[in-house]
Amino acid sequence: MTERAKINTGDDGADDHGRSPGPGSSPGSGSGSGADSPGGAVAPRSTGLTATEVAKRVERGEVNDVPVRSSRSTADIVRGNVFTRFNAIIGVLWLIMLFVAPFQDSLFGYVIIANTGIGIVQELRAKRTLDGLAVIGEAKPTVRRDGVAAEISTSEIVLDDLIELGPGDKVVVDGVVAEADNLEVDESLLTGEADPVLKQPGDRMMSGSFVVAGGGAFTATKVGREAYAAQLAEEASRFTLVRSELSAGISTILKYVTWMMIPTAIGLIISQLVGENNNLKGAIARTVGGIVPMIPEGLVLLTSVAFAIGVIRLGRKQCLVQELPAIEGLARVDVVCLDKTGTLTEGGMDVTRLQTLNGADEAYVRRVLGALGASDPRPNASLQALIDAYPDSGEWRCTDALPFSSARKYSGAAFEERGNGAGTSGTSGGAGAGAGAYSTWLLGAPDVLLPAGDPALAEVDRLNEQGLRVLLLARAAAGNGDGSDAGSDGGTAEPTPLDSPDIAAGARATALVVLEQRLRPDAADTLAYFADQNVAAKVISGDNAVSVGAVAGKLGMAGAANTIDARTLPTEREAMATALDEHTVFGRVTPQQKRDMVAALQSHGHTVAMTGDGVNDVLALKDADIGVSMGSGSEATRAVAQIVLLDNSFATLPSVVAEGRRVIGNITRVATLFLTKTVYSVLLAVLVVVTGVQYPFLPRHLTLLSTLTIGVPAFFLALAPNKERAKPNFVRRVMRYSIPAGVIAAAATFTTYLLARHYYTGPGALDAETSVATLTLFLVSMWVLAIIARPYTWWRLLLVAAMGGAFLVVLVVPWLQQFFALKLVGVTMPWTAVAIAAVGSAILEWAWRWVGRRFPA
Repeated sequence: MTERAKINTGDDGADDHGRSPGPGSSPGSGSGSGADSPGGAVAPRSTGLTATEVAKRVERGEVNDVPVRSSRSTADIVRGNVFTRFNAIIGVLWLIMLFVAPFQDSLFGYVIIANTGIGIVQELRAKRTLDGLAVIGEAKPTVRRDGVAAEISTSEIVLDDLIELGPGDKVVVDGVVAEADNLEVDESLLTGEADPVLKQPGDRMMSGSFVVAGGGAFTATKVGREAYAAQLAEEASRFTLVRSELSAGISTILKYVTWMMIPTAIGLIISQLVGENNNLKGAIARTVGGIVPMIPEGLVLLTSVAFAIGVIRLGRKQCLVQELPAIEGLARVDVVCLDKTGTLTEGGMDVTRLQTLNGADEAYVRRVLGALGASDPRPNASLQALIDAYPDSGEWRCTDALPFSSARKYSGAAFEERGNGAGTSGTSGGAGAGAGAYSTWLLGAPDVLLPAGDPALAEVDRLNEQGLRVLLLARAAAGNGDGSDAGSDGGTAEPTPLDSPDIAAGARATALVVLEQRLRPDAADTLAYFADQNVAAKVISGDNAVSVGAVAGKLGMAGAANTIDARTLPTEREAMATALDEHTVFGRVTPQQKRDMVAALQSHGHTVAMTGDGVNDVLALKDADIGVSMGSGSEATRAVAQIVLLDNSFATLPSVVAEGRRVIGNITRVATLFLTKTVYSVLLAVLVVVTGVQYPFLPRHLTLLSTLTIGVPAFFLALAPNKERAKPNFVRRVMRYSIPAGVIAAAATFTTYLLARHYYTGPGALDAETSVATLTLFLVSMWVLAIIARPYTWWRLLLVAAMGGAFLVVLVVPWLQQFFALKLVGVTMPWTAVAIAAVGSAILEWAWRWVGRRFPA
């Protein structure tokens, strides 16, 4: 292992640029060429706090004690489910009924208690699931204490802790840079500026930013709630129903319902207490019976329960939903952008071939690759494959290093070559060097490091067509007096600094390193699922376009043969969006281009999901409608993603999409049931006020109807499978059916009621009138349920039949007749009620189809 590698792993030795940091360093470690380069300065290495110093800070309360919360507290859950506007209205009406009417007329109050209890229990279950998954997925920053680096929980960080950073790490507290090795930090989540900021010792670090390249360490200066992004991070991770079209639509509906309900209820109260010569308790009971069904209280509850159960189901699949609307968002997705590495392929790679170029000596090239691998303390997957294939001899000293960056597509390192093993080839890049010789090497994308037309690119294209990943090892052009030009055996002068903008200019190809990526075994089935569900998949990768296309082709992805190099894409948004609509696979995509591509797709009306695991995916994940991160991805990607696949399984994504479609599609379906009830209740109340008759129903009647035609069926329908992609305009889609259905139900019911008032006379007439009106309303409501339950399956038919059977039992069992005050008198009016309901149902069927044609979703 090189001295540089020792420094980065906590061992004594020379620092990142050859400086001697302390007693343990090599005596002969002089300053390398990169010592004073921008972004390359390194402050003297600190051992961090001691155990005693940590204990003192903990005692003083100087701890990063911001609670990690993925859900609202138990108290908030109880408060949110109990103290609602409609619960308050129903609670008051329930208390009134307890004093003025029989027990069965106050059943609606007990139903509300049961429903609220169910909502609380389900959300608490979801909370436990979320909290448990959040602990599993919680990032653990590396903190150096007593000279030893170790991963700890973010809540264990104390003031003045020294926190190490690498690519993809999130800055969890505010601080000041103590060490920097080409440290580039993205602060876009805080400032909106997308360009990475080069950090040097003494610069400020803000929590909420993340590292895009390089490494280093910073000292914590603000912890806990004093940190810049602490409050934002805590708020963003809460279990919430905000910022979703569904919740906004329901709120809009409830607002209009409230405004309709208030004047209608006032008119009903006046008409029942003043208009007819009725006993006070009976008038109050029928007034309450008219007000209660106007309230679609179960709709809010069922939405909460459906989301909560969705979270629990996904939690069992090791899927962490960090923001609840993400379930809804995925249901609306019609384009999913996939990063190849880590999504279609597994993270690991294997070196399958090493092909030397320009007469380079293979043994010498292997030595170079070994030293390059040891030069980076945080290797990516490609570099890790080199480390596994070519162990470092430990004889060369790294004098400067350039970490891999997605923007430039290469990494590099400069070495003082020492020890034996110098090659003897007389060509550039093949020459070895004796002790004290310097060389600078670049490793990265061949088509970036080499000029167009270079002979080596033809071989690269051939390998890429096989789906292989190819890296080029190139020797940088000589610096001032380097002597590493053609024909030399190396020189003693220092090479060109690695951070020079033209470091790649004139680089000499030395070898091609061929890597084979491991395809995810479930990737092909997942892509097939998206194709079957009419979700367009777009592969956008930073790798070579031909190689990306070959991988996509192996997975059976349509359009893989027509791969586009993103460097040829237009920059104008409309033109880019058109190209994205026409093609499927894109290579050589920069991080900024990924962000632009997401925006371009959105500009064409697409709902875009973005998956990724690398720091180069963060900006696109943040801007996408739904960001999906792998659990093994960088901390930055997990922080901005709404959904984290903790098991790193791409195959989990169809389950997430299916769960979102199930929740949203079913909530839209059952919302029609609830709002149909609201519409016919309001209209019946208006008709009663206008005609001056008694309200036909007692609370017990509508409790029975609501339970059989809405409550029980809605619960099962809301949890049923549903593969239909969610559509926009929730309010419009629900109201276009519920308004005509409610109008028809109210008209049929009131017609039956008026006929019954003329048919029945004498004592008990009101009960008989109520019974036939209830029969009509039940039959029409059952037809609404039968329509909503389509397409039929065995269990849906059984559900509808069971509800009809339950009502029939009430009509024929004597004690249930008495309990619910439902007894059909005679033959004429009951069959008239059935006939009117049949006509109403026929009109309803016609209206339903007409609305579907006239007002398509």
